[in-house]
Amino acid sequence: MGDQDHSLDLKIPPAVLAVVFAFAMWLVSRATPVLEISLTYRLGVGSALAAAGFILALSGIVTFRGAGTTIHPTAPHTASSLVTTGVYRFTRNPMYLGILLVLLGWGLFLGSLPSLFILPLFVAYMSRFQILPEERAMAALFGSEYAAYRHKVRRWI
Repeated sequence: MGDQDHSLDLKIPPAVLAVVFAFAMWLVSRATPVLEISLTYRLGVGSALAAAGFILALSGIVTFRGAGTTIHPTAPHTASSLVTTGVYRFTRNPMYLGILLVLLGWGLFLGSLPSLFILPLFVAYMSRFQILPEERAMAALFGSEYAAYRHKVRRWI
């Protein structure tokens, strides 16, 4: 990757980032008008998306635990196995996709369209400073097996 700065790679746990981005979304929502959509609808759809995200992330954790490998996001080099079953058949990052869905649900609940513009920043940050370093670690640990999995299953969806 050349001279690219890796100083933020794997430094901030994804759960902490989720809280930071949720707070940023809240701040944006306070400074912008609320969409003319009923609170009941926003709460219903937002809660459904957040629940789906939570279940997806939890499914990823349970699958990792079942495989006996680490779920520690700042130490992917300690993985003991390459998990390709369960939800990992559809996405290489169900935990991060789950967090994204929770944030989307939060944004819908807030009712602020500009707050949703924070979501691409979350994806970009996670891709650059969390997922790419994890992928380098998986490639080093699992070589061609990981390369085949990476070719078959998309990063997000």
